Amino acid sequence: MGSERNIFKITHNNLFPSQGSILISEPSLQDLYFQRSVVLLVDHNAKGSMGFVLNKKTDLFVNDFFPELEKSPLMPIYLGGPVSPNRLFFIHSLGDTIIPNAKPVEHSLFFDGSFDALKKYILSGHSIEGKVKFFLGYSGWDGGQLSHEIDGESWVVSTNNSESILCAEGDSYWKTSLARLGQRYRTWINFPKDPLMN
Repeated sequence: MGSERNIFKITHNNLFPSQGSILISEPSLQDLYFQRSVVLLVDHNAKGSMGFVLNKKTDLFVNDFFPELEKSPLMPIYLGGPVSPNRLFFIHSLGDTIIPNAKPVEHSLFFDGSFDALKKYILSGHSIEGKVKFFLGYSGWDGGQLSHEIDGESWVVSTNNSESILCAEGDSYWKTSLARLGQRYRTWINFPKDPLMN
């Protein structure tokens, strides 16, 4: 298996993580949360990093947990990561005027804020499709841990495409994110999801 992995080994692209960048998992990573995942970093500093897996949809909906939202359009929940798996988080493009206390990530992208304000916005009849994305849990790294994983080729760093992040879903988004990095990552795209079945 070692020599087989080397065929798909690519030296990382010398981009370094920052708030607002995305991490794309290398193809042989088999972790439940991170296999073929794309992670948005909402915070990154010397003390550590925090992000959300963008493309792992669960079978759960926000509507199931809040009776007042039962009749609203379905709002799917994504698997954000292994830390605080019972807490609901969200990213959005609504800004801190509509959602007070929202934390800017970059450009028109924000993280959390007043959930009561978000509920009021939804119950007033506003559509949040393509504007808000919900997560259970988050992905976290202690200071230096993420850099170590990037050096170990577990992740490749890329700039995000804010327009697609709120609609990202499934393995296809992982492949699209890799394709944006150019021809050298085509071997990663073609790597079998389960190498033992190849």
